[in-house]
Amino acid sequence: MDDTLRIERSTKTLRTLALERMREAIMDFRFQPGERLVERPLCDQLGVSRSVVREVLRQLETEGLVQMIPGHGPAVARPDLNRTEEIYELRALLEGIAARACALTATSEQIEGLERAYEDLLKAWASSIPVEVMRATSRFYENLFVAAGKLIAWEIVQGLNVRINQLRSMTIASANRRGPAIAEMEDIMNAVRAREADKAQAAARHHVEQAWNIARLSLRPN
Repeated sequence: MDDTLRIERSTKTLRTLALERMREAIMDFRFQPGERLVERPLCDQLGVSRSVVREVLRQLETEGLVQMIPGHGPAVARPDLNRTEEIYELRALLEGIAARACALTATSEQIEGLERAYEDLLKAWASSIPVEVMRATSRFYENLFVAAGKLIAWEIVQGLNVRINQLRSMTIASANRRGPAIAEMEDIMNAVRAREADKAQAAARHHVEQAWNIARLSLRPN
């Protein structure tokens, strides 16, 4: 039996802990797209009751990570190519706007905070742990949007974050992504440091477009 998903008791509710563990497992491809999610084995793996597993699966369904297949029950959702394209279009637009505004208006202290988030992101890439890379990437963008004063835009991105991270996990896991991704993020940082708004926007959009190229190849039917 796989005990790697088993959770320890803490101040968080069992449902919250199980949800976090399942979400990470899907992002980390321990459950593959299209794979059935059977309640009894999940109860054993997580160490929780069937009612908790059902609640978790319902929540993951609302997030778009799980889909109900008639006659088969819940399974890990396969990202939809058309919806995915729209997500990347929104990312390119919003992240580009944020990078531009950050270069123009961020304070020195805010850029220092962004620098620290960038250094954490480099450490996460060096760890080669996809979940850590996703967390560090989310923190970097949170700093970017806040420094840019684009708080409503960040709320929109947060609403998409689960789907974004599912796609991000695909691109992070792809061969030879690490070097280009780091170079692309460095281009964003360099432009923000230099207060070059047009370059910052272009670099942010380029980073998203490159990630979309990789995701598109992964999602195309063989």
